[in-house]
Amino acid sequence: MCEFCVKHGEGKKWYLQAKNYSDDLLSDLSRRRFIQEFLSNPQALALDVQRLERLDKAPLFLRGLIGRSITRKMKRVHFGQIVPLEDVEKIFEFVTSIVRVACICRQASLGQEKRYCYGISLAPQGGRFAEIVRGLDGSYLTGPDNQGLEVLNKEEALSAFRAHEREGLCHSVWTFHTPFIGGICNCDRSDCMALRCTVSHAVPVMFRGEYVARVDPDRCRGCRECLRLCQFGGLSYSAATQKAVIDQRWCYGCGVCRTACKQEAISLTERSSVPAVAHLW
Repeated sequence: MCEFCVKHGEGKKWYLQAKNYSDDLLSDLSRRRFIQEFLSNPQALALDVQRLERLDKAPLFLRGLIGRSITRKMKRVHFGQIVPLEDVEKIFEFVTSIVRVACICRQASLGQEKRYCYGISLAPQGGRFAEIVRGLDGSYLTGPDNQGLEVLNKEEALSAFRAHEREGLCHSVWTFHTPFIGGICNCDRSDCMALRCTVSHAVPVMFRGEYVARVDPDRCRGCRECLRLCQFGGLSYSAATQKAVIDQRWCYGCGVCRTACKQEAISLTERSSVPAVAHLW
């Protein structure tokens, strides 16, 4: 299990613990200020990516030193983890409200409103988190040129997440001053700053999922449809066997590849049960 499960989940999946979604955690003024500053300045994310691109050109030892420093800081303030759809559904079973908002990453990278982010709360109507968002005057989240906050029921939210999977987007939970979890995002490497930071620049700001995927070779027909959905480079195709192959060292356990498999040849298994990757987070 990841270190957050030990620290914030009492040895269980930390993101399935209702206490980590509690509105009471938003009584902390420093956490509230962080959320306000983070959500009101999407261009800061774009600048961070530019800094990472410059870091790529630095000597290896310096990249490693700065990268580890960034990861330590992000674990304290804003860190994520990949979660499969079935765990998203479990989260939706105990939260009280789900609010869809515009994605800060897409706003920073594309300058467009793309509604891939969901605020979640144990309180009705989005709770204090939604109050903070509504208080951001002139924000891209609440301004007159967008749809503002959409309150969804659980069935509507799950339907939207299934549609995101068909687009090839993977799901991730996010802290705002750990351990408070305020949202679930839907990510890809082209536009998601966190995924680019973690996978493309090798500076982790999110954990791999608690699972890894595996292919049943007896079911696989070699159609390669699953390859187009993998955001992490974990899937390839064997010309010799004419089967899809998963490199579990690169698999983040999102489970999105299953969406494309009509033969149901791909399944998820607990990361802890696979010795070769049990330590990879």
